[in-house]
Amino acid sequence: MKTINVGGVEQFSLVDFPGKVAASVFMQGCPWRCPFCHNAGLQSVGTETHFIWDKFVDFLKTRRGLLDAVVFSGGEPLLQDALPDAVKEIRDLGFIIGLHTGGYRPSMFAKVLPLVDWVGFDIKAPLEAGRYQQAVGGPDHLHHVLESLDMLLASGKDFECRTTCDPRILEVRDILTIGESLKDKGVRNYYLQKYRPIPGDTQTEDADCEKFFGSPDLLKWLRENFENFDVRK
Repeated sequence: MKTINVGGVEQFSLVDFPGKVAASVFMQGCPWRCPFCHNAGLQSVGTETHFIWDKFVDFLKTRRGLLDAVVFSGGEPLLQDALPDAVKEIRDLGFIIGLHTGGYRPSMFAKVLPLVDWVGFDIKAPLEAGRYQQAVGGPDHLHHVLESLDMLLASGKDFECRTTCDPRILEVRDILTIGESLKDKGVRNYYLQKYRPIPGDTQTEDADCEKFFGSPDLLKWLRENFENFDVRK
């Protein structure tokens, strides 16, 4: 297998794959610089970390029957050329597979999507070119995001879309705009995640973060238009 760059692992999680007891592996590398990212240390690819992958696989061999799933997170896992082989190796151990992605690299998504059981798909901002570039703090790859989302919808795989409500880049009306776009595309599961100020952000007050969840009309619309909707704080 080609080298896979691992930034770290979480041996036990109840939140990374809904309804499953999972272990998570965090890939190095991300093309974006979202200001709300809590894994900024994974944005750049560091030294080769194949040994971490090998240790992770050895650990999983001792957890068959205890863990349900393994989640590939990041960073952006789709940057890893070795991702399909890594997923196959874990599937062969008997685990179901979750994937966290922003949909950056559709060519890799097409290779790995048949191998995964569930996808957590991040929607950063309204699906408009300028707005997306502002939210991700880097090159505008909205066309890649849309291509991957359409691929996911066509696959029939179980998935959710989710948006981190960072008041520095989003307004309440933006959430409705995102929701309308996702509904029109046929997305059934949508979740809002509360932004928690990252180290160095001394300007954002908790009240700023809560404003997204204080609009009864918005929350009512979201609950009525998605089969599954909730707020994760």
